[in-house]
Amino acid sequence: MRGCAPAEVADWTAAHYGWAMILETLDRIDPAEFLARTGWAPKPQGLCRGEVCVPAPGSLRDDGSLDIDVAAQRLGMPLIHDAEHNVWALGPATATGRALSTAVAADPTLTTRNGNPFHLSSLHGRKVLLVAWASY
Repeated sequence: MRGCAPAEVADWTAAHYGWAMILETLDRIDPAEFLARTGWAPKPQGLCRGEVCVPAPGSLRDDGSLDIDVAAQRLGMPLIHDAEHNVWALGPATATGRALSTAVAADPTLTTRNGNPFHLSSLHGRKVLLVAWASY
């Protein structure tokens, strides 16, 4: 997506990841666009998705626009700024209010077919495909 205008990135993101928003500014976010992109409707009682409402005092401004900082904080949505392209990315709401904070994998000790212990970290720096199977 390098070299694309922010609007093109936003359109591509919406088509592939309907839950995310690419924002060119944090001022005057349209509540209808927020609803279309995230499924969360800004209402006087809070931010609502279906029957679930999260209290979000201050998320709706007097001019009818949405304060994205307040909305992101109340819904646990990560809000990241890309200074090079001067855009913000708003991630999905999370049930716990926390998004993935690291991509570091756990270091489990597995048992080989010969019964010897094997540490995943011994493959550090190499591409690894883990295949898991369960009979249930």
